[in-house]
Amino acid sequence: MNHATLSPPSPPQAVSPTAGSLSRLHLSHPRVLQMLDEMSAQLCPGSQSTILLICGPTGIGKTTLTRRMVNDAHGQQRARMDCDAGIIPAIYVEAPASGETDFSWRLFFQRILAQCDGPLDIPKVAYGVDATTGRVWRSRGPNGNSLAALRTAVENTLRERQVQFIVVDEAAHMIRQSRRNRLEIHLDTLKSLANQSGTQMVLSGSYDLYRLMALSGQLARRTHVLHFARYREDNANDVRAFKSCLLAFEKALPDLWTGQLMQYAEALHGNTLGCIGTLSAVLSRSARFAEQGGKWSVSTLERALLTEAQRNKILEEILEGEEAINPSLTRIMNQPLRNGGARAAGRAM
Repeated sequence: MNHATLSPPSPPQAVSPTAGSLSRLHLSHPRVLQMLDEMSAQLCPGSQSTILLICGPTGIGKTTLTRRMVNDAHGQQRARMDCDAGIIPAIYVEAPASGETDFSWRLFFQRILAQCDGPLDIPKVAYGVDATTGRVWRSRGPNGNSLAALRTAVENTLRERQVQFIVVDEAAHMIRQSRRNRLEIHLDTLKSLANQSGTQMVLSGSYDLYRLMALSGQLARRTHVLHFARYREDNANDVRAFKSCLLAFEKALPDLWTGQLMQYAEALHGNTLGCIGTLSAVLSRSARFAEQGGKWSVSTLERALLTEAQRNKILEEILEGEEAINPSLTRIMNQPLRNGGARAAGRAM
């Protein structure tokens, strides 16, 4: 019987990174680290900030930031999670845009439960969590499919899972799909859910989220706002930070860019308006064009840029958003009385 002689396996060949690797590259640049530091000061047991608002321009990288927050929370709690498989320190959900005339709390609650225990069948019934096994059990009573039962199940699940915070991305859907007289009802629902479950709510969205919240003084007063700002062209530190991000993208595909990307830093800063998520999208498009054509050239970069119409529209939204949000970030501390005289002028914090 003849036996074929097997050749020894060939050593694995190094695979050059491709355009797709850029979209998976998540940079820990200064603005992200600043936001993570600010959030860590607010996200803690016993914090009075039950609802936090992260606002920033389109393309700044809010989804990347908020997913990083959740992943970091899991990493920091890994030892506890290893000891108790039922613990989930943080979860990420996207606020549903259901197409209904009002925000769908049922769908929102179902998404939270899905993050706590994997995919769930529709139609939903009420859920609880077994404190011993950490597994969700399903109540099949006559009222199990009611919205109230679903809400109770979410509260129970969050408590049993010991969820410290929930990130709600695209949170403007919660408010945009609501009549103005129901805005405070929606926030009351969130605040009540946070209080009953002991879970903080982090709402993330572009500037329209802040403008919608600001329609109500009650809403604005009861939320803590954090601004995820762009890198400005008129700030030297921001320019350096933007260039460091561009250099990181260049190093991710050295064979493609061949060291030619940095010379276009100023043009890219202007076109992307200092938003790193937009920069990543532009460079990913350029890399795909280059791979399709067999080589990179300045024309592949130019084809990937935002059009002037796109850029101008985004810039208009950014300027309006920055103007609207800046007063909520300004705090005044009056100086103490000196020798019984008039109070010194306040200074901006």
